[in-house]
Amino acid sequence: MLEDANATMRALESVRIDSTSTAAKGGTVTSRLVTDLDSRCSGKTTFPDGGSLKRIRMGETDYVRPDRTYLEKRKPGGGTGEQRLRIRTPADSAQPGDGLSSCTRPFTSFGTAKKGKTARVSGRAAVELTVTDEGGGEGGTYTFHVATEGKPHLLKVVYEGADYDTTTSFTGFDEPLNMKAPDPAEVIDAEEATR
Repeated sequence: MLEDANATMRALESVRIDSTSTAAKGGTVTSRLVTDLDSRCSGKTTFPDGGSLKRIRMGETDYVRPDRTYLEKRKPGGGTGEQRLRIRTPADSAQPGDGLSSCTRPFTSFGTAKKGKTARVSGRAAVELTVTDEGGGEGGTYTFHVATEGKPHLLKVVYEGADYDTTTSFTGFDEPLNMKAPDPAEVIDAEEATR
């Protein structure tokens, strides 16, 4: 059942992914990502220490817009008022933890899933499948909520571990992305932004 769900998710042309991750030490990070699961996506990440990043990725280029709070946390006295410019940077310069996650998702199965109770998630009937990561991963337990009405989409994944907990929801299956690069007048290169 979980393999069918992962295959269904890999075949999507677009999906919205909302995630909330709370660390035992470090606060909560929230993110929203709308993606074609390939090379185009847009989203927003909000950090526990204040501030957020908005991002549009078009192929090999990221257009990143940090808000004023984000900039102040990293460079105090850098300015006031709303921050409207986007910073153009190569997509391959993104690093784990910087809020610029990949547009792709693996949707791969691991471990042995145990079938649990049924529930309604986002208005759809679903079954819980629990997998304990005992291999080379982070450890902890994943609970996958797989739709039992219509296509077997993954609707929600809850991860519970010693260092952090994460809840990830999936919606907007195959909805149009309507995504485009920002106005060139509102874009500066990364090198200009660091001067």
